[in-house]
Amino acid sequence: MDPASKTPNETVPGTPGRNGRGGRRRWEMTTADVRYFLLKPGSSTENPELGREVATEAEALVEAFRTDQPFLTLVAWNASSQTEGSVPRIVKEAVKRD
Repeated sequence: MDPASKTPNETVPGTPGRNGRGGRRRWEMTTADVRYFLLKPGSSTENPELGREVATEAEALVEAFRTDQPFLTLVAWNASSQTEGSVPRIVKEAVKRD
């Protein structure tokens, strides 16, 4: 499911905890956590560099179509510790944007 197709108050599929697929975890992330960038002129998808940031996925799609170039999505993550019972784990959490 595309994170950008959700409203800002909805989360990407899965919530902390088991999701029924072999114990893999998915962490909550909203579309507000995703940033959209056009490629910097002269860079490529093999060696991407962030160019101009755009506000929404819709704007990124229009600009990418208009300029015939891909756009990039970026989510920043923090690593933090979490204890489940007596078992410590390192987990990732999406960095919330201001």
